[in-house]
Amino acid sequence: MSRVPTSVVAGTGLVAGYAVARWTKKRPLGGVALAAAGAVAAREWQRKAGGATAAALSGAYVAAFAGSHPLAKKIGAWPSVFTVAGGVALASWVTVDRRK
Repeated sequence: MSRVPTSVVAGTGLVAGYAVARWTKKRPLGGVALAAAGAVAAREWQRKAGGATAAALSGAYVAAFAGSHPLAKKIGAWPSVFTVAGGVALASWVTVDRRK
């Protein structure tokens, strides 16, 4: 797992979660994809940068998911998902991946 940057895991998790929910028309299935990627990212954040950073980035991941919904009403679903995924990926890269 250490070969895949946490920023990629987190950003992809947000995009994949939405994509799975949209294309299967089963929101819980999208939630499983979102949660699985979030758990992998959180474990790596913990391992690489410690508990405080992992907690902050996990909070950002959940906030991005929640924030994408009202943002989608303003700019559209896919642009919203890509915006929040990019924000979380950037935060992860700055705080964890860049250090390596």
